[in-house]
Parts: sequence; structure tokens; C-alpha cells
Amino acid sequence: MTIPIYQADAFTDQLFGGNPAAVCPLTEWLPDAQMQKIAAENNLAETAFFVKTAQGFHLRWFTPELEIDLCGHATLATAHIIYTELGYAEATVHFSTEKAGTLMVTRNGDRYTLDFPSRPPYPAEIPDGLLEGLNNKMPVQVLRSRDYFLVYENEQDILDMEPNHFALAKVDAIGVIITAPGKDVDFVSRFFAPAAGVPEDPVTGSAHCNLIPYWAEKLSKTQLHAYQLSARKGELWCEHKGDRVLMSGKAVTYLKGEIYI
Repeated sequence: MTIPIYQADAFTDQLFGGNPAAVCPLTEWLPDAQMQKIAAENNLAETAFFVKTAQGFHLRWFTPELEIDLCGHATLATAHIIYTELGYAEATVHFSTEKAGTLMVTRNGDRYTLDFPSRPPYPAEIPDGLLEGLNNKMPVQVLRSRDYFLVYENEQDILDMEPNHFALAKVDAIGVIITAPGKDVDFVSRFFAPAAGVPEDPVTGSAHCNLIPYWAEKLSKTQLHAYQLSARKGELWCEHKGDRVLMSGKAVTYLKGEIYI
């Protein structure tokens, strides 16, 4: 049995930038355990699997350790492959998901716009191990949604962070977002998820479901420009639309091949 596999770099227009994701089109679902093994073998932040339906596509995402409830960069990568490799011609791709509802991706030239749920973070206490995992540097504000969300004073604080992934892996959350105002953009961020097998995620669409509503309120504006300051770096054009957020970015294909099972 063979399964097609593609890999694309998302939220970038340069190979080896942004966030790489594997994309596997399926004619029917594989057993969950088999998809998890494929994701572990790929050893990327996410591997996306999708099956065509009458209404669009059913989409799921796996990290090397677990199935995730929402992933932005792998959704962008999947839409990119559907358009560029599978001949899709409609303006918008509709994805049905089990835990995040319906997601939409619209293609405009070389840019893809993701329509995702807004997940504003709420105030939270600092859990044991969190500050230990972040250089014991006290943030300006601590919040959380799915992930812990720490706000710092400036961009340099984000760049200087050298996380202790062993300590962060013990925190009771999928991941940890750190963010601050940007120098050349509205805001910057980084994202760590060692408990999910992703020590630092290069560019994180799901985190921007928290970041966009937070910074839209903080800066009193609905259209925002953002950088995620990982080593690979990612660029996002964002818009806050009430209970939805829009994230736009580019993608480039890195490889295509077959998996033998």
C-alpha cells in the first residue's frame, strides 16, 4: 500500500523558512495508531491527513506525540497542496474538523487566507515550572486559552528567551506562547510545545487565534502584521473579525513522494 506525501513550508515564500508540514491525501481514513506512527516517522511539528467529502475535505493533524485540536500552518500547507498539486479550482477550500469546526482557506494570488475561530486568552495564575522554563523572567501579564500566554515588554525579551524544554514539558498545557510588541510589526511571538514533541514551533497558526484578539484589543486596531521569531521565522498578515480571525501567508512546496506501508 502506498500513500502520497507532500511537504510544504508555510507562512513563508522561501524554502527552508516558515514552518514545514507534511500533507497526506487519503481516500479513506487509516487507523489512528497508523497515522500517529507516520507523524512520528515524519518528525515534523505536524502531519496533516485529509479525505475528500461532498462538502470539501475532512482534515486531521498529528504531532510526533499526539493528535492536535487545531493547527494553522499545516492547514495552510494542505490548502497549498490541494491547489497546486491536486488541481483544485474553487476560490475557497472548506475543511471540516472534529474539534475546531469548519475552517476555510481562500487563495488570493500567492497568498492564502485562513479563516479560524478566535480564542481570546483569559487571566491565569502562573503554574509550577512555567517561569523555570522561561529563564525565570517575569512577564508583564499571564493568560491562557488552550496554551499559556505570556506577555513581555519588548521584542528583545522574546529574542533573548532560552527556554528550558524539560521544565516546560511538565506544564499542564499543550504549549506556551510568549509575545511582545514588535519593532517593525504590530507584535512578535514564539511558541514552545515540548510535551507535544515540538520543542519550538517555527510558526504557529493556532497561537495566533489567541494573539490576534489580544493585540487587536491592546492596539485598538483590527488589521495587524506579525512575525514569529523562531530561527526559521514566519510572517503573518492578520485581521480580527469578532468571533473569527483571518491569517494570511504564503507557502512553498519542498517535496513530494510516497509512503510504503
